Amino acid sequence: MAPPMIDPALFDQLRSNIEQDTTVRKELDQIVDDLNQDVAFTQGLLSRIHSTPRFKYQSLFTQVEPALTKQTATISKLSNFASQYPYYKYNHKYTRTLQEAITNLLLSTWLGAPSFSPTPLTPGHLLTLDAVGSHLQVPVNLKSGQEDKFHITIEEYLLALINVIDELSRLAMNSVTLGDTALAVQISGFIKDLHAGFQVLNLKNDILRKRVDSIKYAVKKAEDIVYDLSLRNLIPKKEVAEEEGHDVKTE
Repeated sequence: MAPPMIDPALFDQLRSNIEQDTTVRKELDQIVDDLNQDVAFTQGLLSRIHSTPRFKYQSLFTQVEPALTKQTATISKLSNFASQYPYYKYNHKYTRTLQEAITNLLLSTWLGAPSFSPTPLTPGHLLTLDAVGSHLQVPVNLKSGQEDKFHITIEEYLLALINVIDELSRLAMNSVTLGDTALAVQISGFIKDLHAGFQVLNLKNDILRKRVDSIKYAVKKAEDIVYDLSLRNLIPKKEVAEEEGHDVKTE
């Protein structure tokens, strides 16, 4: 009797590999679900800035900061688990959620959250990519040849930064409604500086390039608000001068 052409053990090994991958995916999905909940809760708290006067931000931050800390703890759990496997095998499952988590951190810092900003309660500070990694306690921008593990990419940071720009352009209008014209002017200057910065980047990622193109609409929206305030003589000359000479402060 001729021996079988295919070793039956081949499919036993394939079945074992499939079962193992299914187990990994289920555990990873649970961690990502937890992170989604943390991120959504933090986003909900931060959305209150659009109806909260700046002098009340302190009370808002007492709720936001514990939420950010919980979000960071879940990212640490995700990092420890995902780092056991090749980075690009599973990163599609969490990259969008990670971007939103970074957005929450960047926005909170810009607004002056005391535990995360070097300028507490003073808006305008932007965390660098390295500073984001330090706050979240995870590696950033690991290049080919380095460890193949969980990290924050440049693209994820830039996409999160664009999310912040969108949120701030909305805040510019709402801050005027709340009587805070100075914040609207500061936001306009900040967004214009970031837009200028994005223009020098040689971007290869198609999704990122499309998102960058949308920044010009946020710039125009903020500029229109400041222009309208100027026509109504609602902006002191000092604020206009500061807006024109604004520099992005980074850590």
